[in-house]
Amino acid sequence: MEFRHVSVLLEESIQALNIRPDGIYVDGTAGGAGHSLAIAKRLTTGKLIAIDKDPDAVQIARERLAGYPAVVVQSDYACIDQVLAEQNIPGVDGILLDLGVSSHQLDTAQRGFSYHQNAPLDMRMSQSGFSAYDIVNTYSVEELSRILREYGEEKFAYKIALNIQRAREVSPIETTFQLVDIIKASIPAAARREGGHPAKRSFQAIRIAVNSELDNLSLCLDKAFDCLKPGGRFAIITFHSLEDRLVKQKFAAMAKGCICPPDFPVCVCGRKPEAKLVYKKPVLPSQEELNENNRSRSAKLRVCEKI
Repeated sequence: MEFRHVSVLLEESIQALNIRPDGIYVDGTAGGAGHSLAIAKRLTTGKLIAIDKDPDAVQIARERLAGYPAVVVQSDYACIDQVLAEQNIPGVDGILLDLGVSSHQLDTAQRGFSYHQNAPLDMRMSQSGFSAYDIVNTYSVEELSRILREYGEEKFAYKIALNIQRAREVSPIETTFQLVDIIKASIPAAARREGGHPAKRSFQAIRIAVNSELDNLSLCLDKAFDCLKPGGRFAIITFHSLEDRLVKQKFAAMAKGCICPPDFPVCVCGRKPEAKLVYKKPVLPSQEELNENNRSRSAKLRVCEKI
């Protein structure tokens, strides 16, 4: 099986993890094993736990990490605490998440992630359970509109949802191109000429809903930090504002100390920071990386260290 994926912010994220040869690390989104392999190559007596929910990614990661001190587990990064418990690992020295959809998932037409290729509506990273077909053909206009508006920041969410309902009353919406045509017809011509492909925001929104991406990220942010040893680092690469906002706010909250009113002469809350920010601002791709990989353009890397 061909699995092509260009790892974004590779050197920057590996450097941010501050890898020790005897450390224990988790790559919660193994994908094509680009980040995982870079971590594993730096280990001697240490260990890497590579996690991915996509069975294709798990198969490739096992092939590419063979011979290295690594274990590959098919699971969701939201279950990181369970995975580590099953591996009898009480704490780790670093965790990496590379969020979003992989190049392999986008480029494999039958997975139904891309609005550039006609395929059955799917978008399931795990290749099981609820699919994009189910959302598009069963959700109410109100719920569809909410998903498109909140997860895709789509201005024409209600019109798109209404036209989806009208189309599926005639026959089920089964393919990506059927959905693309409905979205295009729902957006005014002037708006279609701005901001890239008109279906981009809606496809992002439906993909996020199918895979419960924001809910799982929120769960993982709490669980993963608890799995870190003192001095351990948590590095997350995001690709859109909703993910980045969650990460930024969580890291800021963990790095915040005293919450007493500013007019108090001394601290009475006793609150201490749980973490420190390794970088005050997110790390962005270099111009060289942007030139080589256009899909890195929206990537942001944020890193915190457990105190």
